[in-house]
Amino acid sequence: MERLNFKKSLGQHFLRSERALNKIVEIGEIKSSETILEIGPGEGALTEKLIETGAKVIAVEKDDELFRLLKQKFGDRITLIHGDILNFQTSELPTYKLIANIPYNITGLILKKFLSAENKPQKIVLLVQKEVADRIVAKDKKESVLSISVKAYGQPHSIEKVLAGSFVPAPKVDSVIISIDNISVDFDEKAFFKVLRAGFQSKRKKLSSNLANIFDKSAVEKTFLELNLDENVRAEDVGVETWKKLAICLI
Repeated sequence: MERLNFKKSLGQHFLRSERALNKIVEIGEIKSSETILEIGPGEGALTEKLIETGAKVIAVEKDDELFRLLKQKFGDRITLIHGDILNFQTSELPTYKLIANIPYNITGLILKKFLSAENKPQKIVLLVQKEVADRIVAKDKKESVLSISVKAYGQPHSIEKVLAGSFVPAPKVDSVIISIDNISVDFDEKAFFKVLRAGFQSKRKKLSSNLANIFDKSAVEKTFLELNLDENVRAEDVGVETWKKLAICLI
């Protein structure tokens, strides 16, 4: 498929590495009976690999020209949808996995949309900027709103680095394949994220001080005692299960 114009506004960087494409599909653990949702198929390199698994592929492409070219290339071999993934409704999808090389400028929005959706994917495999992947898995052992938000729903794993030269056009940074497994929800999302945002309000301050700005100070002190939390601990040092307990105790 010939492609002459790349749209920077849509975050278009097309993956050409056979190794990386094969690794994404391998990590997806795809069965022929499954449904795969792909975001921004671009030139269709990953799409072709997904089709070869025998799974049903639903691909959402925003770019007008690419949509036309993909339609010509794949015909009825896939379900191709012309639209913005951020407006895509998952409610009518069957059980599915989300596997894609996504536009990096909407990584956070994509994660939020699909992890918080009522109809969540069974598994997510994405190619994201290395810096973002490191933050999601907390490679430096320091948590963030992003890492805790993802870990609240599933188990993120950093799989393999993909060099910038593996793309056309090449981005300015390297990328990493990540997976998020065992996706589910077992907590009050509204309460959890209220506490999480409050806790990370100021990274320089103690977690207890941040929480006391939003919640009753005595309730915060009592909760820390009940959970055996150091009053000097910072938000970045607290794991996801403790955040869930904080939400239960404070709200």
